[in-house]
Amino acid sequence: MYMENNTEGNIRQQEVLNLESGSTKDDQYQDEGPASASAHAIGKDSWQQVSLMLVTSFNCGWVLSFSNLMLVPLGWTWGIVCLLFVGFFSCYSGWLLAGFHFIQGQRFIRYRDMMGHLFGKKMYFVTYFLQFSTFILVNMGFILLGGRALKEINLVFSDTAMRLQYFIIITGVVYCIFAIVVPNMSAMRVWIGASAILTFGFIGVLLVVSAKDGKSISHKNYEVKGSTVGKVFNALGAVSAILVSNSSGMIPEIQSTLKKPAVRNMRIALLLQYTVGLSVYYGVSIAGYWIYGSEVPDYLPMALSGPKWAKILINLAVFLQNVISQHMFIQPVHEALDTKFLKDDEGTYSRENFKRRIFLRVLVFTGNTFVAAALPFMGDFMNLLGSFTLVTLTFIFPSMIYIKVKGNTARTEKKAWHWTVIIVFSILAVVTTISAVRLIINNVRNYQLFANQ
Repeated sequence: MYMENNTEGNIRQQEVLNLESGSTKDDQYQDEGPASASAHAIGKDSWQQVSLMLVTSFNCGWVLSFSNLMLVPLGWTWGIVCLLFVGFFSCYSGWLLAGFHFIQGQRFIRYRDMMGHLFGKKMYFVTYFLQFSTFILVNMGFILLGGRALKEINLVFSDTAMRLQYFIIITGVVYCIFAIVVPNMSAMRVWIGASAILTFGFIGVLLVVSAKDGKSISHKNYEVKGSTVGKVFNALGAVSAILVSNSSGMIPEIQSTLKKPAVRNMRIALLLQYTVGLSVYYGVSIAGYWIYGSEVPDYLPMALSGPKWAKILINLAVFLQNVISQHMFIQPVHEALDTKFLKDDEGTYSRENFKRRIFLRVLVFTGNTFVAAALPFMGDFMNLLGSFTLVTLTFIFPSMIYIKVKGNTARTEKKAWHWTVIIVFSILAVVTTISAVRLIINNVRNYQLFANQ
């Protein structure tokens, strides 16, 4: 529906598509207008805080799977080429999208609001589906990863570890408690510092211990295995994994927390993510592949032959760091529920809103934890939605926005460039989705509910 957004002073009223009253009138060079209708803080965070959050969140425990997911199917040459290509275009598209946080003086704090305003109600719901299916599946993946880290610790002390499902439940409970105590993205301030210490701590220990393994392994095999057709589809799956490692599908939501000038500050944060942050998770991925070759497991600590204390320390740090990192990626879901159900005339930490927040967080994490426990092989499904949703959100939509907003004034060559981006990445979305479907079909016989993997 369309709601009228009243502004102060002499700023004229205009009708905008805003199903959740999620956009606010704002000028980066003037005072803020009325606060947006969001239960979460808007325009409060520094670029330093957001930059560190992006760097640490993208260097979560999932980086320990990237060697296997990204480089084993591609090999050295194509692997490096795809890493650089996807990394560059992810940075470019993010930079482009950040520039449209304000459109004709209107600030958009949600991606779906922006798309709905420009392209109509149907596109609002398309964007809603693409984003939220990604956020929920990513959170389930974080729960599964946390459970695996705890199980690896258990295996150090016992050859007969408890079932994976017990550790998944523990992880879901811890994530839920953290989400209750830390209600929004802006409240993560001190926790981001702790995340940075944990991130560089477990990565440092991992690299030192694995480097010793590298010296002891005399023969390393980097051959890309499989039939010709299999190699092609596996390579497309690797491209999807590289995309997941570089994008979140929620740049407007992250940008909404930034102080003005929000566009400049977001672009600084993105540059740090795609320089400092990218060099770390790409570095870990390349190091793991160089040391263990095509035999590198899908969870790098499983390959370590080092001391037990190192495995315990790495997995414990991964678990604790994931508690913080997952909070960023699920925030748009929390924000939508909080804005809908919390009382806007009371503070975030009021007794009534605290009780409601407990109920909402328990609802989200109960569902996500149950699915993660029932489908511990859900990585295949994450690849399916990631290949479709993230390609669309990261590459296609920003160029669509550019053509819509700048179409009448942009030069012909720029419009041609963005149409080329839309066409090329639409084809990529189709072929990577086909690859993900093929993987599910090939593995369906191995699926078992509540499997103890």
